[in-house]
Amino acid sequence: MIVSRGLAVLGSVALASLVLVGCGTRLNRAPVENRGTSAAQGVQPGSITAPEVKLLPGAENAGKPGYYTVKPGDTLIRIGLETGQSWKDVARWNNLENANLIEIGQVLRVMAPTPIVAVAAPDARGVVTRPVTTTVVAPAAPSAAKAVVVPVIASPAPAASSGEDDMAFIWPSSGTLLAGFDEARNKGYDIAGKAGDPVLAAADGRVVYAGAGLRGYGNLIILKHNNTFLTAYAHNQSLLVKEDQAVRRGQKIAEMGSTDADRVKLHFEIRRQGKPVDPVRYLPLR
Repeated sequence: MIVSRGLAVLGSVALASLVLVGCGTRLNRAPVENRGTSAAQGVQPGSITAPEVKLLPGAENAGKPGYYTVKPGDTLIRIGLETGQSWKDVARWNNLENANLIEIGQVLRVMAPTPIVAVAAPDARGVVTRPVTTTVVAPAAPSAAKAVVVPVIASPAPAASSGEDDMAFIWPSSGTLLAGFDEARNKGYDIAGKAGDPVLAAADGRVVYAGAGLRGYGNLIILKHNNTFLTAYAHNQSLLVKEDQAVRRGQKIAEMGSTDADRVKLHFEIRRQGKPVDPVRYLPLR
C-alpha cells in the first residue's frame, strides 16, 4: 500500500515536470520567418502597400509651353489640329513608332525642338568660313590645378516679321452659308452645295492630313499654310490630294459630300496656332 502511494507521487512529479518543460519550449520558440515575396521586398506580413505609380512618357514636361497632355478621346490627328501642327511632325518629335498608341496623361512635344546655333568664326580677312563653338576660360582659383572651360552657345538673332498674319484666303466654295462661327458649337463655317461640287484650297499650303480618322469630320483635308495657320475641309465625298502634297490657292482639292454629316455641306475651319477663329476676319466679302 505504501509502495503504491509512493509510485503515484513519483508519477505525479514526473508528469508535472514534463508539462513545465513543454510550456518552457513553447514560450522560447524562435519566431517564424516569412521567406515569401513580402519578406523579400521588406514588406511586413499583413501590411498594406500603395500601388506602384506608373510615370507616363514626358510627364516631367506637363504644363510647359510647347507640350500637350493627352486627354480622353484624343488622337494624334486631333492633337495636330488643336496645336496647329502636322500629326506626322508630332509623331517624329516624340519618337512614336506607332502613332495610334498614345495614352491618357502622356505629355507630347508639339513644337519643333530648338536647334543649337554655333558661333561663326571669321578668317583673317573677316570672312566667315566655318562654324565653331565659342568658349570662355574662367580665372583659376589659387588652389585650382587648371582653368575651367565654360562652353557658350550663341543666341539666334531675332527673326524678322514674316507677315504670317497677313494671309490672303479665298472662299473654298461658292455655296450659301448655312451656319456661321460659334466657338462653343461650330468652330467654322458650314457652306451649302450639291454632292460633287468643287472644294478649293483657301490659300497656298501643304496637305498635312487627308483621310477619315477624325470623328465628326468625315472625309477631311487639313492644309498647313505657315507656322501660324491651318485650314480644314470636312464632310467631303472624295479627296483629290494626298498628304505632304503642295497645293495652290484656288486648286480643287476635294468634292463636296455628306460623310459624317446630316446633309451635303462643306465644314470649313481656319485655325490660328491651333485655335479656331472666325473666318469672317480673313475671308473677302461676297
